[in-house]
Amino acid sequence: MTFVVRPSGVDDIDALYEMAKLTGGGFTNLPPDRPALAAKLARSAAAFARTDDATGDDLFVLILENAEDGRVAGTAQIFACVGMTCPFYSYRLGTLSQTSRELGRTFKAEMLSLTTDYEGASEVGGLFLHPRERAGGLGLLLARSRYLFIRQHRARFANRVIAELRGVIDEAGGSPFWDGLGAKFFGMGFQDADEFNATHGTQFIADLMPKHPVYLAMLSEPARHVLGLPHPTGRAAMRMLEKEGFGYEGYVDIFDGGPTMTAQTDRIATIGGAVDAIRAAGDAADGMVALLATGRFDGFRAAWGRIAPTTDGMAVAPAAAAALELPVGGGFVHVAR
Repeated sequence: MTFVVRPSGVDDIDALYEMAKLTGGGFTNLPPDRPALAAKLARSAAAFARTDDATGDDLFVLILENAEDGRVAGTAQIFACVGMTCPFYSYRLGTLSQTSRELGRTFKAEMLSLTTDYEGASEVGGLFLHPRERAGGLGLLLARSRYLFIRQHRARFANRVIAELRGVIDEAGGSPFWDGLGAKFFGMGFQDADEFNATHGTQFIADLMPKHPVYLAMLSEPARHVLGLPHPTGRAAMRMLEKEGFGYEGYVDIFDGGPTMTAQTDRIATIGGAVDAIRAAGDAADGMVALLATGRFDGFRAAWGRIAPTTDGMAVAPAAAAALELPVGGGFVHVAR
């Protein structure tokens, strides 16, 4: 069975909405709200339609599809440049050391400071696989396809890429971190605040979030305990990011306290390891499995496939070539699995 990653279209609204209802909350980039999802798809269509190289406030929504029956199996998103139209907020974890001569002691106080340090960066996010498809390397396909898309359109993206991992959410759908901090200033529960952010943007954060540093010692134990930890379902995603070269630098999401990972764009493993090639005749039945991508903008496609070198280029397994709409003599990019 062959799966392909392709650009989204307005007709994907029903599939996205059904997947959004399965996220379990705390998934800002995929809210279970049809108008919000429709707006995302319209914004994505505009981004794919623009073919110049200027960096802009673009959102690219990608769809993982079963190439045989057209069933949508997952989705992922790429933000070309965050913070262009509204502030992109994070909490930065820092330490303040103070010394008392009278007591002969030095105290180190950890604190959270509200920042917009990541404004201007590109962001990968919104990755969600339908529960029935969480096997066979499909999550890896969907995640890494974003980096090949960035490589294919490098001028449209920043020199730094971030990824916000969902933080710890309890069985009732609440956030211990939000309950210990944000709820005290916003007067609403986590789910309400998260949904409001997903559908209305971040200006209300600027209006109500405290601007002064928050000492961790003043937070509840549950809030401190989950700070910087990913949701249990996001641990595999964190390991994938680390393998690509992303690292945690002490920045967390202001809603659920989940970690923000960052990497230099050109040092991301998939981007740095990708190679351009020309498809040659042959079926590559005994070749190695690689991540393949072809096309630009709304012609972009990515899939797993076997490839094998020939005197004329690189043979590609027929099923993968068909999914990629890649003819003999056509150009593509590949990177080792």
